Amino acid sequence: MTESMAWLTRDVRKARKQGAADVARRRGDRLADLVACARSASPYYRELYRGLPERIEDPTLLPVTDKKKLMDRFDDWATDRDITFEKVRAFTDDPGLIGRRFLGRYLVATTSGTSGRRGLFVLDDRYMNVSSAVSSRALASWLGPLGIARAVLHGGRFAQLVATEGHYVGFAGYSRMTQEGGGRSKLLRAFSVHEPLAHLVAQLNAYRPAFVIGYASTIMLLTAEQEAGRLHIDPVLIEPAGETMSDSDTDRIAQAFGAKVRTMYSATECTYLSHGCAEGWYHVNDDWAVLEPVDEDYRPTPPGEFSHTVLISNLANRVQPFLRYDLGDSVMLRPDPCPCGTPSPAIRVQGRVGDILTFPSGRGGDVRLTPLAFSSLFDRMPGVELFQIEQTAPATLRVRMVRAPGADADHVWRKAHDGLTHLLADNKLDNVTVERAEEPPRQASGGKYRTIIPLAV
Repeated sequence: MTESMAWLTRDVRKARKQGAADVARRRGDRLADLVACARSASPYYRELYRGLPERIEDPTLLPVTDKKKLMDRFDDWATDRDITFEKVRAFTDDPGLIGRRFLGRYLVATTSGTSGRRGLFVLDDRYMNVSSAVSSRALASWLGPLGIARAVLHGGRFAQLVATEGHYVGFAGYSRMTQEGGGRSKLLRAFSVHEPLAHLVAQLNAYRPAFVIGYASTIMLLTAEQEAGRLHIDPVLIEPAGETMSDSDTDRIAQAFGAKVRTMYSATECTYLSHGCAEGWYHVNDDWAVLEPVDEDYRPTPPGEFSHTVLISNLANRVQPFLRYDLGDSVMLRPDPCPCGTPSPAIRVQGRVGDILTFPSGRGGDVRLTPLAFSSLFDRMPGVELFQIEQTAPATLRVRMVRAPGADADHVWRKAHDGLTHLLADNKLDNVTVERAEEPPRQASGGKYRTIIPLAV
């Protein structure tokens, strides 16, 4: 059967109604189908899976991959042999192509992720449609009929807080939708997290969204503005994403806006990975994704214990398959059924904490900037292989970088310094000093690079 958007929407609703056994059957069939596709069309996976059984429904039989391995074998990874690293890099270097169809077929998304290393990802329509269908299922379950009716009375408008000026998946997807039209494009507007906070507040006050979706650290800044009375919107639902939040954070947001708050845990590699519940757990959308908490040797971590890392398998994207992909986060699988009643696996996330940098303005009071403002600046900067920004004093930033092969170190530094200086000036932080570090980025004990390090208190 053709997996049209309408078919996928019906299927994701039907999967939950039919129970865990049917979800497991769907998941096994989809994994087997994707492994067969990868073996057939991707030279990388054909080599990696040599000697494995013909049909694989158990992900633990597969070797582990990660961003570095896949990026190092980029031209052999894709199942569409027209896709090459040079073509995709040239495409992402042009901001005029954000949201356009790469090769007339695909969405391209870039990310530095929590590792600070840039990823170039090609996403097919099947992936985007599955993501939309799964997200619609979550939205309906969160709101219920009365909540949906209230959202309609509020105009049904979505405010999406995203990193703009780059091929990030949220902004690229939004740009695709607005370029290609359709009913949904009229109810969705992107707001740049790069905007000075006062401008963002004014724009949201004028738009009056029924839904606010975006980076958790930006939503926390907006919560303070709502509490102070400068922001005065009354959304039905707020959905923080991208960074871990505490229960006190979500309670504060709910009280400030008088809205329902539901979080999500996902990644560009699998945007529909999980959605939050009223009990503060993330539920894996396990009809279309596999999530495996594992130790350092990739053995399963027992429920109730935080893992060393987590492996994910995105069962929708056929053009660049993510199979047993090491996402690098520490998660804990709930050992008992979640009180919310959702039957899918429930997890807590220990990694991916968003740290807000706070600076003295020099004019009285403080100015706070989210990690995304800095990471997105470097993510779209040619010549930067890896970066790390540490606040070493209240008004001092130390920048560590690894330049890309062939890039001129002094030229890369000038671009980085100019970009940071401009960002700080836009936020009236001309008093902040930007230092060039000679040492490389520091690696944490868990093996990850923390890209933004606030001043130790």
